[in-house]
Amino acid sequence: MIAGIIFILMYGFALISYPGSFMQFQTFFDLFNYNAALFIVTLGLCVVMIGGGIDISVGAVCGLVTMACAMLLQSGTGSVFEALLLALGIGLAFGIMHGFLIAYLDIQPFIITLAGMFLAQGLLTTLHKEPLNVTMREFVALRNYTIEIPWLGTVNRLGVFIPCEIKPGVIVVVVLVILYAILMKWSRFGRNVYAVGGNRQSARMLGINVKRTIFLSYVLCGLTAGISGFVFLMTTGAGNIGNGSLFEMKAIASNVMGGILLNGGVGNLLGAPIGTMTLLTINELIRAAGVQSNLQAIVSGLLLYLFIVLQSIVISLRGSGKFSFALPPWLKRT
Repeated sequence: MIAGIIFILMYGFALISYPGSFMQFQTFFDLFNYNAALFIVTLGLCVVMIGGGIDISVGAVCGLVTMACAMLLQSGTGSVFEALLLALGIGLAFGIMHGFLIAYLDIQPFIITLAGMFLAQGLLTTLHKEPLNVTMREFVALRNYTIEIPWLGTVNRLGVFIPCEIKPGVIVVVVLVILYAILMKWSRFGRNVYAVGGNRQSARMLGINVKRTIFLSYVLCGLTAGISGFVFLMTTGAGNIGNGSLFEMKAIASNVMGGILLNGGVGNLLGAPIGTMTLLTINELIRAAGVQSNLQAIVSGLLLYLFIVLQSIVISLRGSGKFSFALPPWLKRT
């Protein structure tokens, strides 16, 4: 709720300060069009973080997927569907590996996923060091495909109405948000993830298979990173060793801004996209102001400090019984 309020206030400030840019509906949709891959990575990492874990390999896995799929498509030996299967396979392989080592061998997730990040980066640079543009006709047609919203748009200087456009990646984001929200809200797996993130010992006493829950959360995160890589390729149209760079840090920051605790057990899946939108709005504001790009990282870091302090204050007050949120039923988790 706090993240949503801050995002609304921030976007309202942007509308007032730079109406020429932010008053256009397309500017808002472009937050999703050009950053769909980041939204998807954040969703997958959100599940792991609610379970009390962390995965810092998701950005590197996303980059590896873009390059591997670009090579397959550009070679002419594979179709778009086969490239999608390759993306899912790579993400699933990393998810299974990380989940098994963390859940069943009880190794610290930071160390394991750090190793996974190095492995994915090494494979990425080994496959192809130079940017690789995909010119396959079917893929280019898919990449250039847009969905128009005929009743929403802007009128240009010539008086011509230009409808807003959204990319296929945005549809993927919406579908995944709905599916993951249902999974975390109404499925046994979702309830188990919250329980494990809150207190593993208590979860065991309740009869929850803690190891399997942790394993499945990392498998889901890896699979999501694979989907993110394919969507990233659809957005840029090229494999590049810089693809997915720092996605893991942006995803962690977005989740924290969205109310997910690093300790686990607390958070709402809807907070992940809200936190991502907040982070992206900060960058767009700074870009519109014409300020140096390094200020984006500074402001994002300061805002992250603010959210962490707010989390600590809210948790402390709620623990003492002096503070509570009256959330609508559809936002409450069981």
